[in-house]
Amino acid sequence: MTDLELGDSETPVLEETYRELRLPLLRLAFLLTGSRETAEDIVQSAFASAQPRWHRIDDPPAYLRRSVVNLARDGQRQEFRRRRLLRREPEPVTAIPEIDETWALVRQLPATQRAVVVLHYYQDLPLVEIGHLLDRPASTVRSDLRRALTRLRKALP
Repeated sequence: MTDLELGDSETPVLEETYRELRLPLLRLAFLLTGSRETAEDIVQSAFASAQPRWHRIDDPPAYLRRSVVNLARDGQRQEFRRRRLLRREPEPVTAIPEIDETWALVRQLPATQRAVVVLHYYQDLPLVEIGHLLDRPASTVRSDLRRALTRLRKALP
């Protein structure tokens, strides 16, 4: 018996249930999220979370449907929080408005460029040490810093 075949003769095995319910659950997840990729992830997560307790689930279709709805809702909450954070006014770093505006722009840099700027100007680290921390050659770190500063200069009034 495989890991997927955990039921007795009256309980449908997980593999059969997966084949039977995957498409309807994908449609449900897609309609809830509007994304095929997210729907796939949600359905896979629902089945993965059901697998260890499969033999104790009385009504697998209802359990899986509820799981899909809950996972979609959780994902929507996370997306809502993320969007709200992006729209929100940045919290002040200092009492000096010019510096706060600059740090707000730094937050918009790509992650690597932002890390280089913060480590170099805030932590006062040399580029070689930043390269070690980020596992990048010092010359690449120098290029990242130059690109970040160019972007910041263009964005600053």
